[in-house]
Amino acid sequence: MTDELKPLDEQVIVITGASSGIGLATARMAADRGATVVAAARSEDALRKLTDELAAEGGEATHVVADVRDRDDVREIARVAEEEFGGFDTWVNGAAVSIYGRLDDVPIEEMRDQFDVNVWGLLYGSLEAAEHLRDRDREPDRGGAIINIGSIVSERAILLQGSYSASKHAVKGFTEALRMELEREDAPVSVTLVKPSAIDTPFPEHAKNHMDEAATLPAPVYAPETVARAILHAAEHPQREVTVGAGGKQMTVLGEAASRLMDKLMETVFYREQRKDEPPRDIADRSGLDEPAGELRERGGYDGRVAESSLYTSLRQRREVPRSVALGVGLAATAAYAGYRMLRNGDEADDADSRSDDRRIARQIRT
Repeated sequence: MTDELKPLDEQVIVITGASSGIGLATARMAADRGATVVAAARSEDALRKLTDELAAEGGEATHVVADVRDRDDVREIARVAEEEFGGFDTWVNGAAVSIYGRLDDVPIEEMRDQFDVNVWGLLYGSLEAAEHLRDRDREPDRGGAIINIGSIVSERAILLQGSYSASKHAVKGFTEALRMELEREDAPVSVTLVKPSAIDTPFPEHAKNHMDEAATLPAPVYAPETVARAILHAAEHPQREVTVGAGGKQMTVLGEAASRLMDKLMETVFYREQRKDEPPRDIADRSGLDEPAGELRERGGYDGRVAESSLYTSLRQRREVPRSVALGVGLAATAAYAGYRMLRNGDEADDADSRSDDRRIARQIRT
């Protein structure tokens, strides 16, 4: 892994999935900090609006209409960056789609389509970026970065998003293998896995939903800018991986320290917190799995509180919070939940009270 990366205002950054959510927030923030942006997504109208917006604010950007499931489209992204800006310094693989529902309710064909985007699209982008960054003419001791957007479910699967969890586990495995191969050949390339917690983007709206209720996100929920800041920090400062949001970190730590207890939390609290008490969109409606959204939207309009920053992530990226602190928090969460279950003493509440109690405890555990 390279020891030094260019300052952001000297970089050309490729971002896939740039028309929505985390990708859009990252493109805007990168341009605001002086980077040149190559924005890629499926929606030409949305991309044109984005590049016009960035240019109007003094930024430099171009766009490439691309479906990351098509390797030739991914190669075209690199070609345009090379032709217009002489290459790129950072490649962010941000395109992804989700599916809500029990595994036996989700058609296998939809899971394959999801893996084509989340896994194969990221694999194509990573290999294209690695080939460019290892071979390019560069300043002495200045390398490039590949930043792959995984998820907290890269570490700990969540029910009702089983196929999404599986795809993000694959992302983690591929990213780690690629990092080791590049390190072994002493390539000047930093490879980072970014693992967001629940983020307030249009993610639930764009997802295919096979549940009998509308989809939502489990608390705590963070703003997309929290992830964008983590991505851009990794574009300047080489690192292996970063978890965005203490809530997600506590979930993985608790899963490691008390996996059976975490299973029970998933089966109760997380099962309920991903469902809204309102009808789902018609399953026949088109989702992000089928077509581009066609609009520029960072936020998803989450009903509850959205954290605008993550102190945990900020301090961890500056190496100011030791890993042992996160472990201690996870163990404290275990004790808090165990105490809660004991206090309930086996009593069965009605469904509405149970839902309210579980959500309240979940927020206490993950605050």
